[in-house]
Amino acid sequence: MPRYDFRMPRLFVDADLRAGHTLALDRAQSNYLLNVLRLKPGDGVLVFNGTDGEWRSEIVVTGRKACALEFAEQTRPQTPLPDLLYCFAPLKHARLDYMVQKAVEMGAGELQPVMTRFTQSGRINLERARANVVEACEQCGVIAVPDIREPVSLERLVGDWQANEPGRRLVFCDEGEESQNPLDALKGLERGPLAVLIGPEGGFAEDERALLRRQDFVTPVPLGPRVLRADTAAVAALAIVQAKLGDWR
Repeated sequence: MPRYDFRMPRLFVDADLRAGHTLALDRAQSNYLLNVLRLKPGDGVLVFNGTDGEWRSEIVVTGRKACALEFAEQTRPQTPLPDLLYCFAPLKHARLDYMVQKAVEMGAGELQPVMTRFTQSGRINLERARANVVEACEQCGVIAVPDIREPVSLERLVGDWQANEPGRRLVFCDEGEESQNPLDALKGLERGPLAVLIGPEGGFAEDERALLRRQDFVTPVPLGPRVLRADTAAVAALAIVQAKLGDWR
Protein backbone atom coordinates (compact mmCIF):
# COMPACT_ATOMS: atom_id res chain seq x y z
CA MET A 1 0.00 0.00 0.00
CA PRO A 2 1.45 3.41 -0.92
CA ARG A 3 2.42 5.77 1.87
CA TYR A 4 -0.06 8.46 2.81
CA ASP A 5 -0.21 11.64 4.86
CA PHE A 6 -0.43 10.53 8.51
CA ARG A 7 -1.07 14.06 9.74
CA MET A 8 -4.21 14.82 7.72
CA PRO A 9 -7.54 13.49 9.06
CA ARG A 10 -9.34 10.88 6.95
CA LEU A 11 -13.06 10.41 6.49
CA PHE A 12 -15.18 7.70 4.86
CA VAL A 13 -18.20 8.98 2.93
CA ASP A 14 -20.97 7.12 1.13
CA ALA A 15 -20.93 9.30 -1.99
CA ASP A 16 -19.22 9.61 -5.36
CA LEU A 17 -15.90 11.43 -5.36
CA ARG A 18 -14.76 13.65 -8.21
CA ALA A 19 -12.73 16.81 -8.72
CA GLY A 20 -14.60 20.08 -8.17
CA HIS A 21 -17.53 18.39 -6.42
CA THR A 22 -18.79 19.75 -3.09
CA LEU A 23 -20.30 17.23 -0.66
CA ALA A 24 -22.52 18.37 2.21
CA LEU A 25 -21.81 16.31 5.33
CA ASP A 26 -24.39 15.05 7.79
CA ARG A 27 -24.61 16.39 11.34
CA ALA A 28 -22.45 13.66 12.88
CA GLN A 29 -19.61 14.08 10.39
CA SER A 30 -19.80 17.88 10.60
CA ASN A 31 -19.62 17.69 14.39
CA TYR A 32 -16.64 15.32 14.20
CA LEU A 33 -14.65 17.63 11.93
CA LEU A 34 -15.63 20.98 13.46
CA ASN A 35 -16.00 20.20 17.17
CA VAL A 36 -14.02 17.01 17.84
CA LEU A 37 -11.06 17.67 15.54
CA ARG A 38 -11.59 21.48 15.69
CA LEU A 39 -10.82 21.95 12.01
CA LYS A 40 -11.27 25.32 10.33
CA PRO A 41 -12.44 26.43 6.87
CA GLY A 42 -9.80 25.55 4.30
CA ASP A 43 -8.28 22.74 6.38
CA GLY A 44 -7.55 19.58 4.43
CA VAL A 45 -9.32 16.23 4.85
CA LEU A 46 -8.53 13.00 3.01
CA VAL A 47 -11.73 11.32 1.85
CA PHE A 48 -12.47 7.84 0.52
CA ASN A 49 -15.56 5.77 -0.29
CA GLY A 50 -14.12 2.32 -1.02
CA THR A 51 -14.47 2.60 -4.81
CA ASP A 52 -13.07 5.92 -6.08
CA GLY A 53 -9.68 6.00 -4.39
CA GLU A 54 -8.62 8.68 -1.92
CA TRP A 55 -9.16 12.40 -2.47
CA ARG A 56 -7.88 15.58 -0.87
CA SER A 57 -10.65 17.95 0.11
CA GLU A 58 -11.03 21.22 1.96
CA ILE A 59 -13.59 22.16 4.59
CA VAL A 60 -16.26 24.69 3.64
CA VAL A 61 -18.43 25.87 6.55
CA THR A 62 -22.07 26.10 5.48
CA GLY A 63 -23.76 26.88 8.80
CA ARG A 64 -23.24 27.23 12.53
CA LYS A 65 -23.01 23.46 12.96
CA ALA A 66 -22.66 22.29 9.36
CA CYS A 67 -19.92 21.96 6.82
CA ALA A 68 -19.16 20.52 3.40
CA LEU A 69 -16.08 19.15 1.68
CA GLU A 70 -14.82 20.50 -1.63
CA PHE A 71 -12.80 17.91 -3.53
CA ALA A 72 -9.54 19.05 -5.09
CA GLU A 73 -7.52 16.09 -6.39
CA GLN A 74 -7.09 12.36 -6.07
CA THR A 75 -4.15 11.47 -3.83
CA ARG A 76 -4.28 7.67 -4.34
CA PRO A 77 -6.05 5.47 -6.90
CA GLN A 78 -8.40 2.77 -5.70
CA THR A 79 -6.73 -0.46 -4.59
CA PRO A 80 -8.33 -3.93 -4.65
CA LEU A 81 -9.32 -5.72 -1.47
CA PRO A 82 -6.68 -8.10 -0.09
CA ASP A 83 -7.42 -11.73 -0.95
CA LEU A 84 -7.53 -12.85 2.68
CA LEU A 85 -10.75 -14.10 4.29
CA TYR A 86 -10.93 -13.82 8.06
CA CYS A 87 -13.34 -16.26 9.75
CA PHE A 88 -14.03 -15.80 13.46
CA ALA A 89 -16.36 -16.81 16.26
CA PRO A 90 -18.01 -13.59 17.52
CA LEU A 91 -16.98 -12.27 20.93
CA LYS A 92 -18.83 -9.85 23.18
CA HIS A 93 -18.95 -6.10 22.67
CA ALA A 94 -15.63 -4.29 23.12
CA ARG A 95 -13.46 -7.32 22.43
CA LEU A 96 -15.33 -7.97 19.19
CA ASP A 97 -14.84 -4.32 18.24
CA TYR A 98 -11.11 -4.73 18.84
CA MET A 99 -10.90 -7.96 16.84
CA VAL A 100 -12.73 -6.52 13.84
CA GLN A 101 -10.54 -3.42 13.81
CA LYS A 102 -7.32 -5.44 14.08
CA ALA A 103 -8.38 -7.82 11.31
CA VAL A 104 -8.80 -4.85 8.97
CA GLU A 105 -5.47 -3.37 10.04
CA MET A 106 -3.74 -6.73 9.47
CA GLY A 107 -4.98 -6.99 5.89
CA ALA A 108 -8.20 -9.01 5.92
CA GLY A 109 -10.22 -8.35 2.77
CA GLU A 110 -13.46 -9.89 4.00
CA LEU A 111 -14.78 -10.98 7.39
CA GLN A 112 -16.96 -14.04 8.05
CA PRO A 113 -18.59 -14.53 11.48
CA VAL A 114 -18.83 -18.25 12.33
CA MET A 115 -21.09 -19.72 14.99
CA THR A 116 -19.54 -22.63 16.90
CA ARG A 117 -20.56 -24.78 19.85
CA PHE A 118 -18.88 -22.53 22.41
CA THR A 119 -19.35 -19.15 20.73
CA GLN A 120 -19.99 -16.63 23.52
CA SER A 121 -22.39 -14.39 21.64
CA GLY A 122 -25.32 -15.86 19.75
CA ARG A 123 -25.80 -12.65 17.78
CA ILE A 124 -23.57 -10.11 16.08
CA ASN A 125 -24.47 -6.50 15.45
CA LEU A 126 -23.38 -6.21 11.82
CA GLU A 127 -24.01 -2.47 11.70
CA ARG A 128 -21.68 -1.93 14.67
CA ALA A 129 -19.10 -4.29 13.16
CA ARG A 130 -19.18 -2.40 9.85
CA ALA A 131 -18.70 0.87 11.74
CA ASN A 132 -15.57 -0.63 13.30
CA VAL A 133 -14.35 -1.67 9.85
CA VAL A 134 -14.75 1.91 8.61
CA GLU A 135 -13.04 3.35 11.71
CA ALA A 136 -10.04 1.07 11.18
CA CYS A 137 -9.85 2.11 7.52
CA GLU A 138 -9.96 5.79 8.47
CA GLN A 139 -7.25 5.41 11.11
CA CYS A 140 -4.86 3.23 9.12
CA GLY A 141 -4.94 4.59 5.58
CA VAL A 142 -6.95 1.72 4.11
CA ILE A 143 -9.01 2.72 1.05
CA ALA A 144 -10.45 -0.70 0.08
CA VAL A 145 -13.18 -1.24 2.69
CA PRO A 146 -13.65 -4.92 3.69
CA ASP A 147 -17.14 -6.36 3.83
CA ILE A 148 -18.64 -8.41 6.67
CA ARG A 149 -20.74 -11.40 5.66
CA GLU A 150 -23.83 -12.71 7.38
CA PRO A 151 -22.99 -15.22 10.15
CA VAL A 152 -22.97 -18.94 9.31
CA SER A 153 -22.55 -22.09 11.37
CA LEU A 154 -19.22 -23.88 11.32
CA GLU A 155 -20.90 -26.89 9.71
CA ARG A 156 -22.29 -24.77 6.89
CA LEU A 157 -18.99 -22.95 6.41
CA VAL A 158 -17.19 -26.26 5.96
CA GLY A 159 -19.94 -27.93 3.94
CA ASP A 160 -20.20 -25.07 1.42
CA TRP A 161 -16.49 -24.30 1.28
CA GLN A 162 -15.63 -26.00 -2.01
CA ALA A 163 -18.58 -24.32 -3.75
CA ASN A 164 -18.13 -20.87 -2.22
CA GLU A 165 -14.33 -20.71 -1.89
CA PRO A 166 -12.84 -22.89 -4.66
CA GLY A 167 -9.07 -23.04 -4.42
CA ARG A 168 -8.90 -21.19 -1.10
CA ARG A 169 -7.03 -22.88 1.75
CA LEU A 170 -8.35 -22.53 5.30
CA VAL A 171 -5.73 -22.08 8.01
CA PHE A 172 -7.38 -23.38 11.19
CA CYS A 173 -5.87 -22.19 14.47
CA ASP A 174 -5.98 -25.41 16.47
CA GLU A 175 -5.14 -25.16 20.17
CA GLY A 176 -5.06 -28.98 20.28
CA GLU A 177 -2.28 -29.31 17.71
CA GLU A 178 0.67 -31.29 19.14
CA SER A 179 3.31 -29.03 17.61
CA GLN A 180 3.87 -25.52 18.98
CA ASN A 181 5.56 -23.99 15.92
CA PRO A 182 3.14 -22.41 13.42
CA LEU A 183 5.88 -21.85 10.86
CA ASP A 184 6.46 -25.59 10.55
CA ALA A 185 2.77 -26.13 9.82
CA LEU A 186 2.78 -23.44 7.11
CA LYS A 187 6.08 -24.53 5.57
CA GLY A 188 4.58 -26.67 2.82
CA LEU A 189 1.86 -24.26 1.71
CA GLU A 190 2.14 -22.27 -1.48
CA ARG A 191 1.07 -18.66 -1.75
CA GLY A 192 -2.50 -18.26 -2.96
CA PRO A 193 -6.03 -17.51 -1.75
CA LEU A 194 -6.13 -17.99 2.02
CA ALA A 195 -8.55 -17.87 4.92
CA VAL A 196 -7.82 -17.84 8.65
CA LEU A 197 -10.23 -19.35 11.18
CA ILE A 198 -10.17 -18.34 14.85
CA GLY A 199 -12.37 -20.14 17.36
CA PRO A 200 -14.25 -18.88 20.44
CA GLU A 201 -12.89 -18.31 23.93
CA GLY A 202 -13.78 -21.87 24.93
CA GLY A 203 -12.08 -23.34 21.90
CA PHE A 204 -13.57 -25.71 19.38
CA ALA A 205 -15.50 -28.77 20.50
CA GLU A 206 -13.77 -32.07 19.76
CA ASP A 207 -16.25 -32.99 17.02
CA GLU A 208 -15.70 -29.56 15.43
CA ARG A 209 -11.93 -30.10 15.48
CA ALA A 210 -12.42 -33.53 13.92
CA LEU A 211 -14.67 -32.05 11.22
CA LEU A 212 -12.09 -29.44 10.32
CA ARG A 213 -9.15 -31.84 10.35
CA ARG A 214 -10.93 -34.20 7.93
CA GLN A 215 -11.06 -31.58 5.18
CA ASP A 216 -8.33 -31.60 2.56
CA PHE A 217 -8.54 -27.79 2.21
CA VAL A 218 -7.77 -27.22 5.92
CA THR A 219 -4.32 -26.75 7.45
CA PRO A 220 -4.23 -26.94 11.29
CA VAL A 221 -1.80 -24.45 12.81
CA PRO A 222 -0.73 -24.04 16.47
CA LEU A 223 -0.10 -20.62 17.98
CA GLY A 224 2.75 -21.42 20.31
CA PRO A 225 2.95 -22.71 23.89
CA ARG A 226 0.79 -20.05 25.57
CA VAL A 227 -2.95 -19.84 26.04
CA LEU A 228 -4.17 -16.81 24.07
CA ARG A 229 -7.45 -14.99 24.31
CA ALA A 230 -9.41 -15.16 21.09
CA ASP A 231 -8.77 -11.52 20.17
CA THR A 232 -5.04 -11.94 20.81
CA ALA A 233 -5.00 -15.16 18.80
CA ALA A 234 -6.57 -13.29 15.89
CA VAL A 235 -3.72 -10.77 15.71
CA ALA A 236 -1.06 -13.46 16.19
CA ALA A 237 -2.52 -15.73 13.51
CA LEU A 238 -2.95 -12.97 10.95
CA ALA A 239 0.59 -11.72 11.57
CA ILE A 240 2.05 -15.20 11.07
CA VAL A 241 0.05 -15.88 7.91
CA GLN A 242 0.77 -12.46 6.40
CA ALA A 243 4.49 -12.75 7.12
CA LYS A 244 4.81 -16.29 5.77
CA LEU A 245 2.31 -16.40 2.89
CA GLY A 246 0.60 -13.04 2.58
CA ASP A 247 1.35 -9.52 1.42
CA TRP A 248 4.05 -8.76 4.01
CA ARG A 249 6.58 -10.62 1.88
